[in-house]
Amino acid sequence: MAVQDYYKVEGDSVKRVKQFCPRCGPGVFLAEHKNRLACGKCGYTEFKK
Repeated sequence: MAVQDYYKVEGDSVKRVKQFCPRCGPGVFLAEHKNRLACGKCGYTEFKK
């Protein structure tokens, strides 16, 4: 995996670019699609407005 796609360094701090899955917890990111966010592990889906 390309770590730079998931985190962004700003000065002395590191920020997450993508959200964690609320079901799976930290370490499992949500994939960003055109109209939704989806977890590839458990199938959790959030639709964008």
